[in-house]
Amino acid sequence: MSGIHSGETQPRLRLVTRGNVQLAVFEQGNPDGETLVLVHGWPDTHELWRSVTAHLEDRFRIVSYDTRGAGASTSPTAVSAYRLEELARDLTSVIDAVSPDAPVHVLAHDWGAVEAWEAVCEPGAEMRIASYTSISGPNLDHLGGWMRRSLAQGRVAGPLSQAAASAYTLLFQIPVLGTLPFRLGLWRIWPTFLRLFDRLDPALVRPAPSLRSDMVTGLKRYRANIRPRLFHPRERRTAVPVQLILNRQDRAVRPVSYEDIGQWVSDLRRRELPAGHWSPISHGRDVARLTAEFVDDLRGGAAADSAEVGPV
Repeated sequence: MSGIHSGETQPRLRLVTRGNVQLAVFEQGNPDGETLVLVHGWPDTHELWRSVTAHLEDRFRIVSYDTRGAGASTSPTAVSAYRLEELARDLTSVIDAVSPDAPVHVLAHDWGAVEAWEAVCEPGAEMRIASYTSISGPNLDHLGGWMRRSLAQGRVAGPLSQAAASAYTLLFQIPVLGTLPFRLGLWRIWPTFLRLFDRLDPALVRPAPSLRSDMVTGLKRYRANIRPRLFHPRERRTAVPVQLILNRQDRAVRPVSYEDIGQWVSDLRRRELPAGHWSPISHGRDVARLTAEFVDDLRGGAAADSAEVGPV
């Protein structure tokens, strides 16, 4: 893929304010390129994307940011401040600030992907977002609706598989108890934990100095959104072209949970990687390549289709 290399420029910091929240926004790459906005998940910061941006910065103007409750951004105390509606508005505020005159491409992972799904399913989202690449973070309404329909039709294997993979989220929603492992020191051994959980090379993991507080604060996302959206799913559609990067070894988000998502997305592509949950760290070059190929396909008017890719 042209424009991919192994260098890296130093990001430039700016602040985007929405209400009482300041978001730390970082810009790097080609100032004349199309804008690509990156949204990290829990318990990461914008640093999650280091292995990806190194391969895209010649081509794209890259914008990443610490989501509320993480890194250098504001951490509201109320659980309600972490509802998906608020998180999606943070994303659109960043887009409006960095690219007021042209839609951007979005690449998001984990809770960042959940937040971006909320944004792309808003009316008129295609005016702000030209494409969306989603990794390991479902639309919670789509997920809740799929589970309900599958169980009603007697198809229990898929929902049971995803429920087992997501069992940890039940603990995360319990006040005090849910935060206990992180307050007691899981943050100290995070790279080792990711090796055990995700088979991720600890040498690739660069925990942020704010990791402990990011872990604890970020759990408010689970408490604010999981039960309302899974138990009372809304009908959410989007005209934004969407690419799903499905990690075959993902222990948190099973690929089967996306099996009927095509009915909600008018232009959907599926690509697969032989990766675990944290593919932006373990397979940064692949994630960069697939993201750029998706943008190229859209520019060339390629028809939506499904494909599988192996390691590079």
